[in-house]
Amino acid sequence: MTNFEISSAKVEATAGLSVRRHVMSAAILGVLILLSAVANGLWLKILTSVAIYTLTAASIALLYRRLGLVSLAQVAMMGIGGWVTLRLAHGTGLPFEMNVLCGGLSAGLVGMVLSYPALRMRGLYLALVTLMAAGGFAVLINVIQFPNGGDGFTGFAVRSVAYMPRPLIAQSDPAYLRYCAGVTALGFLLIRWHETTRPGRAWAMIRRSEACAISAGVNVTLYKVWGLALSGFLAGIAGGLLAGNLQLLDARSFPAGESVLIFALTIVGGAWHWFGAILTAILYRLLPAFLNDIGVNGNAAYIIFGGALIHALMSAPTGLAGQLSDAAMAIRRRLKRGRT
Repeated sequence: MTNFEISSAKVEATAGLSVRRHVMSAAILGVLILLSAVANGLWLKILTSVAIYTLTAASIALLYRRLGLVSLAQVAMMGIGGWVTLRLAHGTGLPFEMNVLCGGLSAGLVGMVLSYPALRMRGLYLALVTLMAAGGFAVLINVIQFPNGGDGFTGFAVRSVAYMPRPLIAQSDPAYLRYCAGVTALGFLLIRWHETTRPGRAWAMIRRSEACAISAGVNVTLYKVWGLALSGFLAGIAGGLLAGNLQLLDARSFPAGESVLIFALTIVGGAWHWFGAILTAILYRLLPAFLNDIGVNGNAAYIIFGGALIHALMSAPTGLAGQLSDAAMAIRRRLKRGRT
């Protein structure tokens, strides 16, 4: 086979993969639209939280997949984004989208602050530092409280519980589910754009070897800060969407331990595949609600989480999404051989 034929085959394979991804994305959006039309109020809230936490899981997977960094502060990043979004919603007349964007930018700035220890450590030590940062946020937010429960900073005081207004195009629960699914899809596109351009190539070199990346002229400091800022921004956007879903927040919504749980579930779902974040959110939010719905204590989900994590560590290094992808490829190969 000539080089031209090999290149053509690679192009066709890449094009086929891209088409399959678009088909799966369209199918998932179609399922969400269908569910938004038939689900009751409780399940609409749960499905909306699945869409929101999908974005959070994607931000965790981005750091782990591209830079090999373990961040246990993503739930705290959501809290920062939600806190700023609520603060602005109650204290200003800004549109919903502007409030959420400011919340995401605020969390991105905090992510840049967390990039300082990431420049000097990684692995367990970085995980401990980010976990302590999440614990510090939990203590701080318990003291300050959210706008719907405490005075906070001067000029943005909310002395009684008030519900946060939603965007004009998504006032109802079904419309807000579709709205969150659309924002999450935009977040995936933003991640994809970074991965296929210069930042993605720089992150790949840094993950392989920082020394080699420096010798190749890659600014390691810049791209690590960039990655953590992008991850924090996405988690902050998810926090703002969560504030819109519940229309009020409580400090108990963002305990530090939840960051550990959602990171572990990101490994179970699969950090190396884009739909692993969807599986993570399904396990995290949908499974406990389903167990409660059938009369089983939702805390039993933690037993399932533990077994799934052991399974992922022992036999599924790329997570459940990787196993599903490998199984689909094997089925396609068998069908192709059968047609041949």
